[in-house]
Amino acid sequence: MRVTGAILLVAHLALVAWLTLRPLDVPWVRPANLRPLAGLRADLALGWPEAGLRIGEGLGLLAPLGVLLPMADGRLSVSGLASLFRTAAAGALISLGIALLQTGVPGRVVDVDVLLLNTAGVLLAHLTVVPAGRAWLRRRLGRGGVAEEGYGRRGGLGGRGGFGGAPEGISGGVSGSCDRYPAGEARGSDRTGGAGGPGPAGGAVSVRGELSQGRTPTIPRVGIAP
Repeated sequence: MRVTGAILLVAHLALVAWLTLRPLDVPWVRPANLRPLAGLRADLALGWPEAGLRIGEGLGLLAPLGVLLPMADGRLSVSGLASLFRTAAAGALISLGIALLQTGVPGRVVDVDVLLLNTAGVLLAHLTVVPAGRAWLRRRLGRGGVAEEGYGRRGGLGGRGGFGGAPEGISGGVSGSCDRYPAGEARGSDRTGGAGGPGPAGGAVSVRGELSQGRTPTIPRVGIAP
């Protein structure tokens, strides 16, 4: 998702640069507008169809950044307010950079209201799409979680005697034969070295220990001649 967002972000910025930084061959241009909302009032004086078109262009020019910037970031668990602030700040900086570059492009003029509309469009797109999209992705990833391998299963990772699985012949107590001992029986030395005393429980613990750690070798006693 992060790579896709980065590619779409670069493509959108290239389109914006082509739309806003092309020289225009016009007979005259209006003066730069540095008074906030003055350009909006002038647009509204033209009537709703023309005003709606100009305001919609200002809102929609950078609106995709409200979705593409968080998408390129790729994080799902992030503060919604912090994400909104960062996205809005990035959109405002990009719009400001375009306005500064337009000062050297023939036929282009700076309009502070365009900067306000661009930033508002980024905010609206972010609020409309990003919180719901992140919540949906978190739910989807939560449902598609993969259980840990090798725990709570017979045979574990390798099928026989792996992690989390009991070896063949042992389940709970000593229910199956193992190494020539019938079920529930163990040698006297095993019972002595078991869980505190003789009996099947001690034998079970001893047999489990022998299987997992190996049997301790015994050294026969050799008499020494006087």
